[in-house]
Amino acid sequence: MRAMVLESAAAVEQNPLRERDWPLPAPAAGQVRVAVRCCGLCHTDLHEVEGELQLPRLPLVPGHQVVGVVDAVGTGVQSLHEGDRVGVPWLYSTCGQCAYCRGGEENLCDHARFTGLHADGGYAEAMVVPEGFAYPLPAAFSDVHAAPLLCAGVIGYRAYCLSGARRGSRLGLYGFGASAHVVLQFARFLGCEVYVFTRSSAHRELAQRLGAAWTGGAGDAAPGALDAAILFAPLGALVPDALRAVRKGGTVALAGITMSDIPQLPYELLYQERILRSVANSTRQDVREFLDLAADVPVHTETQLFPLARANAALQQLKSSGIQGAGVLTVS
Repeated sequence: MRAMVLESAAAVEQNPLRERDWPLPAPAAGQVRVAVRCCGLCHTDLHEVEGELQLPRLPLVPGHQVVGVVDAVGTGVQSLHEGDRVGVPWLYSTCGQCAYCRGGEENLCDHARFTGLHADGGYAEAMVVPEGFAYPLPAAFSDVHAAPLLCAGVIGYRAYCLSGARRGSRLGLYGFGASAHVVLQFARFLGCEVYVFTRSSAHRELAQRLGAAWTGGAGDAAPGALDAAILFAPLGALVPDALRAVRKGGTVALAGITMSDIPQLPYELLYQERILRSVANSTRQDVREFLDLAADVPVHTETQLFPLARANAALQQLKSSGIQGAGVLTVS
């Protein structure tokens, strides 16, 4: 099968992904094989390819917003069948035994494995995954429009929940890429006013078209204090701006898997019970809840398509903020 393989991490401008004839995987007991139709692009893919994340093994097939059809099942599989359309997100497997798993926090599992990091992902014509970590997709979404929901959407949903936003809240979104443009839609559906902070005029125009109450630059003052804010841009320098923007008792949630250093903060920015917290991965329950919510809205994902062989070029555009909405690789 065809796959885009990372053999050695390097700046994406050096085209580190190589198109290779890769062995077709066979599902082990409890696994299904997914014939990949498309795979969303994520900044985490970029961090992997450029070596900003520690890579547990090389060579590696990245990609963790996978949409495809089950075409083979291993022994013992009961919940999925050949022909089922499924999505595969970032969380690939958990141990089920550690204190985090037992306490309902499997996203923090001590032995978690992640799609496209510990196991080959969706930049290929097929992949295997444990049946409990592949999800039937709502019929309301095409393959291409479902792909960004599986990480951009799910992580955005978890960040929204952890931010404490609720009906009537003023919610600030810092950065406006794949995740934020999904959050804006379901946050409005849930009764929030959404304020978007981004340096890109094109992104501000998209946010306005999707119903943002206000748009501006990161350092601009919104018309009123925010109840909550989510940082999607991985820039630690934005943290003080976000803390200044939220009211007393408000929360700033950091949705990125990596972030540049947060500058020294005067205590007054945290005082009066403001909360600064990170968001790590997602649980299976998050995925199920979000897919149901996305279908109810319904969320519309803005997508830009690239053929699998152009994965390097696609990641280069992602790095330069040149993609409107979400980038998606078309595989088959």
